Amino acid sequence: MDDTMLDPARRPLLVAREGDDAPGARVTLLGDFRLQLADKSVELGASCRRVVALVCLRGAVPRARVAGTLWPAVTDARAGANLRTALWRVGLVAPRVLQVERGWVELGPAVTVDVQELTHRALSADEPGDEVASLPRLADADLLPDWDDEWVAEDRERVRQLRLHLLEALARRLAAQSRFAAAVNLALSALRADPLRESAHRTVIAVHLAEGNVAEARRAYTACRQVLRRELGVEPSAATAALVARLRPDPALSAV
Repeated sequence: MDDTMLDPARRPLLVAREGDDAPGARVTLLGDFRLQLADKSVELGASCRRVVALVCLRGAVPRARVAGTLWPAVTDARAGANLRTALWRVGLVAPRVLQVERGWVELGPAVTVDVQELTHRALSADEPGDEVASLPRLADADLLPDWDDEWVAEDRERVRQLRLHLLEALARRLAAQSRFAAAVNLALSALRADPLRESAHRTVIAVHLAEGNVAEARRAYTACRQVLRRELGVEPSAATAALVARLRPDPALSAV
């Protein structure tokens, strides 16, 4: 028997090449890692999941960088062998999800990734569209929250900021369309994710005012003022105060 068949690190890679596709392939990184092919879940080992996740987050990556990022504590030769084994295993169960060309690892062209969709929508949040129904996990899902890898932490904050900006932008857009229930829900989701985020407080106040709920807006401003004073020792910014300044003065606000 050919000894390459006994050593996964020496076997030919069963990874798609350029031009192949992966119909129905989807990778979920918000919340738990999940790979689906034609709506069926595909189970991967820990190393394989990390290879797929890294490429989803970083785009086309040199093989040496993938190996060094995922196996920093071993020699370059061992890291390279580990990567080759992981790529081979991914190729066995999902041969069109990853492709390897000229020393680079990248996603197959037909693979969709929830984080990439989130990024696109956050960067085009002011354009017409309805992302509320198509991103059900947007409100409360962080990037791979149970993974403690250093490289994941680097991307987690970036994704969190994109998610919060998108929640706020969608809340404002929905309020402008008089879809107030959905607008309040998204605004409060942003605030729940980061109670010290003043722009989230401001979005909640603005949505209440757009709906004509002056008392709710005042309560939201009071809550904002209290948490900023207590946790940060600061007052709300001029932009936040201006939202309620035009309302009839409320003695309760000045007493807070």
